[in-house]
Amino acid sequence: MDNKNLKGIIELGNLTTKCLIFNINIDNEYEILSTSIASTEGIHNGNIVNLTKASNTIRSCISAAEKKANVSLKKINIVIEQPEFLCTKFSKHKKINGSKIHKDDVEFLLREAKKQLIYNDEKQSIIHIFNHNYVVDGKLFIEEPIGVYADSLSHEITFITMSKNSLRNINQAFMDCDIEIERIISRTFALAVELLDNKKLDDGSILVDLESERTGVGLFKNLALVHSATLPVGVSHITKDISKVCSLNLEESRNIKDNFDYSFINNHKFFDQDNYLKKSYFITSNFRKISKNLILSVVEARLDEIFNYIKKQIVVPGFDPISGKNILLTGYGSTLHNIEKYCANFFGLNVHKTEMNDSKITQDLEKDFTPSLGALKIIKDGWETEAIPEINRKNVEKISFLRKIFGSFL
Repeated sequence: MDNKNLKGIIELGNLTTKCLIFNINIDNEYEILSTSIASTEGIHNGNIVNLTKASNTIRSCISAAEKKANVSLKKINIVIEQPEFLCTKFSKHKKINGSKIHKDDVEFLLREAKKQLIYNDEKQSIIHIFNHNYVVDGKLFIEEPIGVYADSLSHEITFITMSKNSLRNINQAFMDCDIEIERIISRTFALAVELLDNKKLDDGSILVDLESERTGVGLFKNLALVHSATLPVGVSHITKDISKVCSLNLEESRNIKDNFDYSFINNHKFFDQDNYLKKSYFITSNFRKISKNLILSVVEARLDEIFNYIKKQIVVPGFDPISGKNILLTGYGSTLHNIEKYCANFFGLNVHKTEMNDSKITQDLEKDFTPSLGALKIIKDGWETEAIPEINRKNVEKISFLRKIFGSFL
């Protein structure tokens, strides 16, 4: 097997770490060779919190996948999401004075944006750059306006960055496993590529990734990630809130959270005729009167915190959340009963939950490796609105002009 076309992806999650190994043939088609899943230790919300445990987790997961595929990886791609990821948007302008727009003009604006980003915060490293608009003489262009006569050119760019220290810690964990990092891919970006079709990514969509310990939100327009943010609060905090406020243990609180109807309509099974929590929900805790109103208010308060955060994040210039936009709920929290109804009522928008697609890939693989499958597409074909360091891959066909000219600048 040609090792040049052998690729690996590892997703660093809070509960599990997942590895996927695939090969790209001469026709630019991929074959998944193996997958593996390991319990996560030493990693929380994409950050290394214990280097030894993190390295052991990474080594164990990659080794299991290598053994299944009978291959050895030298490099690997990482899928992560961190609350510390920063999303920075620039609109850079240049006078063209009636001449043709050349690639040097776009290159100049990209350089200026990157220079300003580094000047503002030299402690950040760039992991993604997205072009989402060109404005030529006041007119919007989605594609690069090369060869167009113009008086002025504006370029709207989004940078996703992470802390250099965080990157150093991740790099050290993989160095300890004798494997090199090829690139880092945002989980939010990878999820959108796998779950949303090009029309939705072009017209505009909101992706909400409800996880146990965090909530991510991504805004997509013109095939670009326009804005993203992550709150270090997830649906497991509902469990913790119930436990703390109602003095129930975590198992009892989790049982309530997992069986709760988040439309707030059909929760009669939890309460007796006097609207107190039934004795059957006290597994080891001593029975006492816990009112229906108390539990409902605890759950609603935490949901409102999460959704109010999302509401603030979708208020972005040039992105109208009520103009035909939809919200896609994904992640562990999207499996909660009727959570999409609560979300729809909160935002007044159409809300959909993740649905598995019909494909030759098994549904179990789609469910367990959704971010990795999105990352696979990004690695294999590139993404036309993304500018990243140039990688020598003859099979990649969908690398945009933007990506080609910006490759040597990061």
